[in-house]
Amino acid sequence: MPTISMFYGIIIRMYFDDHNPPHFHAYYGNYKAMFDFNSNLLQGYLPSRQIKLIQAWSLLPKDELVANWELCKSNEQLFYINPLQ
Repeated sequence: MPTISMFYGIIIRMYFDDHNPPHFHAYYGNYKAMFDFNSNLLQGYLPSRQIKLIQAWSLLPKDELVANWELCKSNEQLFYINPLQ
């Protein structure tokens, strides 16, 4: 699963497994969760601080998330999205 961003110990990955809604996966230590592009937690668990960081990050590069999702659907290489700073 390609890593598209990393910040504050959080790893953001994306892959297309033929289902909607468009989403990304977030990992923090032993925690993992899935978010849609509107920063809604769809599945999994992360500490609340990390959820807030991920939600802030996902609002910034929304067009980049959509572009990477389209690349995923075509099995093309994804590009890195700048981390939250």
